[in-house]
Amino acid sequence: MSCIRLPSLRQTVDMKEVRNNMFSEKLNNGMRVVGEIMPGYRSVSMGVWINAGSVYEQGDEIGAAHFIEHMLFKGTAKHSSSEIAEIMDAVGGNLNAFTGKECTCFYGRVLERSLDVISDILADIIGNSLLAPEEIKKEKGVVCEEIAMNEDTPEDIVLETAMAGFYEGDPLERPILGSRESVRSFTHDGLVKYMDRLYKPDNMVISVAGNFNDKELMKILNNSFTAIGSADRNDVEFGIHKPGKRVKFVKKDIEQTHICMCLPGFKKDTKESYAQLLFTNAMGGSMSSRLFRRIREESGLAYSVYAYPTAYGNSGLITLYAGTSAENSLTVMEMMLDEIKTTGREGITKAELARAKDQIISSFLMAQESTAARSSSIGRTELLHGRHYSEDEIIGKIEAVTMDDIEAILPTICGLDDFSAACAGRCDAVEDDMRRLLLG
Repeated sequence: MSCIRLPSLRQTVDMKEVRNNMFSEKLNNGMRVVGEIMPGYRSVSMGVWINAGSVYEQGDEIGAAHFIEHMLFKGTAKHSSSEIAEIMDAVGGNLNAFTGKECTCFYGRVLERSLDVISDILADIIGNSLLAPEEIKKEKGVVCEEIAMNEDTPEDIVLETAMAGFYEGDPLERPILGSRESVRSFTHDGLVKYMDRLYKPDNMVISVAGNFNDKELMKILNNSFTAIGSADRNDVEFGIHKPGKRVKFVKKDIEQTHICMCLPGFKKDTKESYAQLLFTNAMGGSMSSRLFRRIREESGLAYSVYAYPTAYGNSGLITLYAGTSAENSLTVMEMMLDEIKTTGREGITKAELARAKDQIISSFLMAQESTAARSSSIGRTELLHGRHYSEDEIIGKIEAVTMDDIEAILPTICGLDDFSAACAGRCDAVEDDMRRLLLG
């Protein structure tokens, strides 16, 4: 199959204009602000990013980052939860949040005329939430139901189980939601202690993208975000992968069997991590990828089959997934292993590399065509990398990957002496055979 090569980004975008529309500042309290002015848009998206994810939890705090994310919408010293919702509805905006392994983000989107509203609301819920004991009690039930919902989603279970096996003994092994036991143990004082340690200006980044004036923005943010103090976070070392082969089974009486493998990858923001991105796309990132063609198109053994990379500060991994019937699960796993071995031995083709570049660059550019996506992109990279990247920098790193770069990472990824695998579903009939296949 031929590839349609994209023109160079520099031929399609005035990069001087892009760079001039990006800025980085600090508020009076020391909080970092990154922004991108997007003329022609009517909306503004704002996010507050906090280095407070599951890897920073200590002792009985497991699940606290996610629980606090829920609690901050339950009322502040200024506004009840219903008033917060009414304020956002009145300006036609939206407000939400998510928790990850490394960070928590609170974000919203409004028309440019309501920039002060989203700024005040985000500052209020992050700095003035009551964490009322009666609300904590109710939210424990909500989060326990969320855990139950996750346990009823076998695809989520197998992905989380395989990753936990890959990072066995490391903070990344912890589930973001925590457990029912940890959630039920949360107290007002314990949650306040967690926030006092991490929810400080020097541990946060504000990202803004859309139609705004940068000087007016800084005035609004300085009026809203007035809290002071420094984070008291111990340096947590995470992302240390324990080498070896591990396989885990989660037995559930469901129609499909879900199988997953985590292979060793490379840490973020390195040349290897960009080669890993392209390799993974060729393996299972698209309809033309090797796993999709072989397992779904040629064999008809799965509807959902894919691969994706994950990169952290100290390490990375590549995850392969397929959902199939119990009787076909061993065959599908054999196909996965065969593709890994074949690719490790022969590499990918020049056409596959070119196609992967075209797809990833196109997907990246199309994903940036919203204020929310741009705010998320610059906020996350500023918080986790200490800087934000322009489009030409990211695309330049992707375009720079060579066949030699791909070949150099294959022994690490495809050696099959180091991986974590998981199977969820009716595994009884295949467990012994799958153990022998994977572990030898």
